[in-house]
Amino acid sequence: MTVDAPGSEVLLETSRLLLRPWRVDEAAVQRELWTERDPRVPPHRRIDADGHPTVAELEDSIRTHEVWSTGLLAVERKASGDVVGYCGLVDSGRGAVGEPELAFELLRRVWCQGYATEASWAVLEWARSSGYERLWATVWDWNTASRRVLAKVGFTETDRKEVDAVHGTTLFTTKRL
Repeated sequence: MTVDAPGSEVLLETSRLLLRPWRVDEAAVQRELWTERDPRVPPHRRIDADGHPTVAELEDSIRTHEVWSTGLLAVERKASGDVVGYCGLVDSGRGAVGEPELAFELLRRVWCQGYATEASWAVLEWARSSGYERLWATVWDWNTASRRVLAKVGFTETDRKEVDAVHGTTLFTTKRL
């Protein structure tokens, strides 16, 4: 795996993947992720009854929100050149200052191929080389696949939970780097 120096445009590379800033013309991939989300995911994270967010709205988000260039990186398969999801670090405001959250989401058609784990390892190495000492991640209790990925890359579940009677319980996990 190669990791560019902190402060430069983020580009992470593994044997099968490139993690890099999103391009505006890849908004349709983000829209596909929105359409595939489990119905238990809260409505504000799914396509609404009026069809929002649209591809145009997601294009605008890629253009204007730094998170798509430095935080949630596009996961591109090197062999085929297609973008299949995102992985990266975000400051969601739910954790301690200076401890970002690892986040990932991949298209269903590439599940069970080890991409989420591989991308997460790359982001963890980048975080370590950038000086972070600890990261955390949240995951729905019903999301067994993501819980497995987090366990594989060394996150452990804490006692902190947020219970939602409709959408399930959010579990908090941490990893010391």
